[in-house]
Amino acid sequence: MAKKIESPCLSTCQLKGGLCTSCGRSVEEIRQWKSMKRPEKVTALKRANQRRK
Repeated sequence: MAKKIESPCLSTCQLKGGLCTSCGRSVEEIRQWKSMKRPEKVTALKRANQRRK
């Protein structure tokens, strides 16, 4: 069984232009995180990491 993917939330949310400056996720990704399937979470994390670079 695959390991659970934890939320990347750092509990220091600051939104700018619809993105969290802490974790890099969009408002929509943050809102949908709990209902996302594993592949969706992996994709969201990859996008967030790219945004933070």
